[in-house]
Amino acid sequence: MKSGNKGVACTLKGCNIISSSREFSPEYVLRSETFTADFYVCRESLFFFADISYEGEAMVVVNVVILVIAFAALIKGADVFVEGSSALARLFRISGVVIGLTVVAMGTSMPELAVSVSAAVQGSSEIALSNVVGSNIFNLLGVLGLCAVIKALPVDTVILKRDFSVSAVSTAAVFTVSSAAGLFSKRFFNLDMGAVSGTVSRLSGIILVAAFIVYIVYLIFDARKHPCGETGGIKHSLWKCLLLITIGLVLIIIGGKAVVDSARNIARFFGMSETLIGLTIVAVGTSLPELVTSVVAAGKGEVALAAGNILGSNIFNLLFILGFSAVIHPVSVNTASVYDMFILIAVTVMTWIFSLSGRKITRAEGWIMLMCYAASTVFAVLR
Repeated sequence: MKSGNKGVACTLKGCNIISSSREFSPEYVLRSETFTADFYVCRESLFFFADISYEGEAMVVVNVVILVIAFAALIKGADVFVEGSSALARLFRISGVVIGLTVVAMGTSMPELAVSVSAAVQGSSEIALSNVVGSNIFNLLGVLGLCAVIKALPVDTVILKRDFSVSAVSTAAVFTVSSAAGLFSKRFFNLDMGAVSGTVSRLSGIILVAAFIVYIVYLIFDARKHPCGETGGIKHSLWKCLLLITIGLVLIIIGGKAVVDSARNIARFFGMSETLIGLTIVAVGTSLPELVTSVVAAGKGEVALAAGNILGSNIFNLLFILGFSAVIHPVSVNTASVYDMFILIAVTVMTWIFSLSGRKITRAEGWIMLMCYAASTVFAVLR
């Protein structure tokens, strides 16, 4: 940028502001295809930079800061939500196992819900799907693998027979309705990674949500058949439980929308696909509540809670979050997502096999799972 220039052009989503007190030429309009609208900032603006090449870098910095703050809001919101929901569950004498599979699992998956639903509302269906698939892969390989490395992870027999089965069947069902038709077509292997090869329709979304409701109803009836006595943990009054739940949901919703917006801008600036951003940055970031909860639980010896939290979260992600997102807006499935779904099926089966062998996941198996996650991430970046 020459020293005689009187202004600088920037871009910002949702804005269209033009200064009438400065002269501009077309050369100052940068990366108009990257964002949805243009605005001009005069020399006195706080957003003025000495070199025009810094404009894009500055926008990336701003979006990264927003992304970090949004993730902090997501994590804190999930923590507050889980505390309030768990205390509420104790008031009604619900067992710890059911709390882990339902309240804690759904609470720690609220970031994924906020991100995927926000993406669906905005029509960014690639993020909605890749966030769910990426989170589930990270939950199984990254979170359970790390928990097993910290301490060999016993898996409850009930979880093995019921919840692992539901998770595996749900994964296979989502893969079938979204990817099977494209996978078995003659032209599939000639498609680009970004090419659309399938879709999760509204009808499929309704079926997935209905299946989740059936699963939750079954858990509730099973809990009523096997009531428990007093449970440990923090206890709050009813009004405080509701207040914590409300505050948590507000933080989660606001943080989820900010994550979608900032991640999309970063992806477009660097030329990355929304699928890759959703599969890596967004998926891992929104899975941090599961990671923190499960690792802390494993470190304290609450290994059953760790496994239940992950399986419950994965079922919630696949059936409710993806299903609800599809009801809002049909979710397009590109070729890259088909490969990711296949990887998720293989990962689910592998984790199930590890759990069945000796009814626990050993430290050695945990290391294998972590290395598999590293390999899957490298594949996602290089493809």
